[in-house]
Amino acid sequence: MFYKQKGLGKITVDASGMNKKIIVFSPHPDDETLGCGGTIAKRISEGYEVLVVVISDGRNALLKVFGIDSKPTPSELKEIRKEEVKRASTILGVPEEGLLFLDFEDGTLERNEGEVKKKVIEILSESVPVEIYFTYEKDFNMDHRVTNRVVRNSIKELGLDSIKCRYSITRKYARIGPVMDNLSNLFRHNIIRVDISKFLPLKKAALKEFKSQVTIISPRQQRPVIESIERFLKNEEIFFIR
Repeated sequence: MFYKQKGLGKITVDASGMNKKIIVFSPHPDDETLGCGGTIAKRISEGYEVLVVVISDGRNALLKVFGIDSKPTPSELKEIRKEEVKRASTILGVPEEGLLFLDFEDGTLERNEGEVKKKVIEILSESVPVEIYFTYEKDFNMDHRVTNRVVRNSIKELGLDSIKCRYSITRKYARIGPVMDNLSNLFRHNIIRVDISKFLPLKKAALKEFKSQVTIISPRQQRPVIESIERFLKNEEIFFIR
């Protein structure tokens, strides 16, 4: 197993004798596929056991973006998005038992942070994964930032030496934030790139399952929730590590 690290070639990780388990923490149903769908498929092909933990139910996406509270209702959207992530995960190779829903209400992770952390600690304690994927601390969405904080603090509290890979969906100051982050991390050698070119067709197929996010499903919508998925369909997936 190896990563390509910007500026330093390859990082080799000796996983012999290790528990070949990986956990992906996703704040909403689709972040796991957007941020690291290709890496999930690649690791499964390499014999790793992947657990995807979907923390919130995604019910309020249309309400927050468009003010839509009917056709579908938030409760209906919750079920729609749960089925979407099930189908997408199957395409990536994640078995049914490898998908865990914590079912916190979308947008409430900050006020439920203590309860979220209890769940995360329980999951990490049971699995002791070799790699942990979770959202970037500078993402715009609050649920993403809370997920980062909870997972990071849980890892520290448990004393795990797992490789910590943070993926970004939408960063703060979207125009200049990524540029500044990439420059600062370049000097600290904190960026790794995973070649997913062989698994890009699987990621594309998986992302098509998220119709509630990438298409218009309500007559009151003017545009999809995610207007363009092209930026998530590159031959490499980028992660920040420390």
